[in-house]
Amino acid sequence: MIPSLRKQFNASFTPEKYQTFLQRIDDASDTHVEFRLAETPCFFPNSLLERMAEYGKELIRQLVESADYRERSNGSIPAEFRVANEPDHPMFVQVDFGLVRDANGELQPKLVELQAFPSLYAYQVTLAQNYIDVFGLRRFEGGKNLKFFLSGLDEKSYRELLRSAIVGQQDPENVILMEIDPEGQKTLPDFNLTEKMLGVRTVDITSIRKHGSQLYYMRRGGRVEIRRIYNRAIADELQRRNVGLGFDWRDDLNVEWAGHPNWYFRISKFSIPYLKHESVPKTWFLDRLERTPDDLENYALKPLYSFAGLGVVIGPKKQDIEAIPAEKRGDYILQERLNFEPVIETPLGMTKAEVRVMYVWLDKLTAVLTIIRMGRGLMMGVDHNRNMEWVGASAGLFVG
Repeated sequence: MIPSLRKQFNASFTPEKYQTFLQRIDDASDTHVEFRLAETPCFFPNSLLERMAEYGKELIRQLVESADYRERSNGSIPAEFRVANEPDHPMFVQVDFGLVRDANGELQPKLVELQAFPSLYAYQVTLAQNYIDVFGLRRFEGGKNLKFFLSGLDEKSYRELLRSAIVGQQDPENVILMEIDPEGQKTLPDFNLTEKMLGVRTVDITSIRKHGSQLYYMRRGGRVEIRRIYNRAIADELQRRNVGLGFDWRDDLNVEWAGHPNWYFRISKFSIPYLKHESVPKTWFLDRLERTPDDLENYALKPLYSFAGLGVVIGPKKQDIEAIPAEKRGDYILQERLNFEPVIETPLGMTKAEVRVMYVWLDKLTAVLTIIRMGRGLMMGVDHNRNMEWVGASAGLFVG
């Protein structure tokens, strides 16, 4: 999308550089990255990224600052996952946008979804920096000032912001990144890089024990108190796996949350029908739909509480909708399907890019980084771009 940089990158690309890039990411992550990494970063105009970052803030604030929405979203939190001491705003939020052409041929960001849950805050820095280093992007004409941090942040200020958010005032020894079977998660590279960056250990949620109101984990044969939790455990995965825990989410625990779990439900696909914004496609709760549209091929059926595109049906059939029991229809949305514009020129053709704007909210709501997913399939997930090249996870770079 910055034509001069795109042309130079495509002309200088070699498979050997790409293999070096992949090895560098694995080495930095202390594990093999299981998901596909795109052969290229994406070069975006700074003005477009700033616009998406601002749209995201408007959407987030529209929800957080509405007492009416706060009341309505109480019902989105399952009783067994309702955690005490909820703050008045989330700490981590992700807002995903696709790009469409309007009637005048201009690119417009359109909301895909949003989620108040942490993303790859440590890993994405390593990914973006390695694109720059391995492919020698700073030597490109116009590439000297390539950046990937938003809001005027740099490596040092970003690290301190993330430290304040995740570690807070605690000793890193007493702060954990909490996940289900972390060694089996595709996001393990981010866990390892978080520990490298902040000294925060990853702990399997099933190994956590409780004594009174205090949680602890075992290390070197002794108990270590948990005073702050960077939560990466997904509620629907806990339910799907029928995971047994040594504590109850509903207990009044002596612990701080770096990303309070209740916000995972409050800001999610559940939120989209309540949003009023030029970037938001038409969306309805399935149980409030007066009639099923005849042109279902122009819609997407999405379960409210799933992750990584699980259960999403593009262009559903009437029988897909009728198969959902009446009592479960409130757990689905039907959303207008948007035709995202392929904007990244690759040797294999024009490719679509979905832009995730990542936010940290401490004293103020701050856009910090982007995650890019490239694809030529129906969706951006791996299953819809199987056996393709020049697709997958990428980083957004801009000249600033």
